[in-house]
Amino acid sequence: MNRFALGCVVVLLVVLFVAVFAALALGGGYNRLVRLQQAVDQSWAQVQNVYQRRADLIPNLVGTVSGAANFEKSTLVEVTNARASVGRVQTQIDPNKAPTDAAQLEKFQAAQGELSNALSRLLVVVERYPELKANQNFLTLQAQLEGTENRISVERGNFNSAVQNYNVAVRSFPTNLVAGMLGFAPRPFFTAQTGAERAPAVQFNFGSPAPAAPAATASP
Repeated sequence: MNRFALGCVVVLLVVLFVAVFAALALGGGYNRLVRLQQAVDQSWAQVQNVYQRRADLIPNLVGTVSGAANFEKSTLVEVTNARASVGRVQTQIDPNKAPTDAAQLEKFQAAQGELSNALSRLLVVVERYPELKANQNFLTLQAQLEGTENRISVERGNFNSAVQNYNVAVRSFPTNLVAGMLGFAPRPFFTAQTGAERAPAVQFNFGSPAPAAPAATASP
């Protein structure tokens, strides 16, 4: 075999090696992105599940509270309207696929926040109705709501962690090359709100005074 033929064989082998390496890298990067994307979507489904559980508790809660004599009807209407608003927003979002549009997720979060606030106001008003605080069905609903709110906080945190892992991969070299070619875009997070470090305020110890806010310390 002459030098020219040998050189051609070497070049072909190098090209073949590079092609195989590129194909393996492309496949590996794609598979990683798919796994991370699936983790985000799975976490989103869990978020939807816990929010739906809260929505399912509300009709029974409203029905129980509305039985109290002279209960403020405007408070019940506010909760009912907030729940309906959440329902309208949820119909626009795939429960099994996390939003890719930050505005869509923000709209979902805003509707859920309004419902959280309406529930908090409803349960504060209950303090004026001793017969409700002694109602076993109402007490059971309180406990279920408390557990659901805590679960919402946990699942939102899990979702943000899954999105962070996915977004890091989408933006990191060399996976970002695969993401750009195959259309893997970053996903939006749930944004932090005032009091986001704890579950939405659903107060059950109505007779206890609220804890005093810590005094601000001066900067050195």
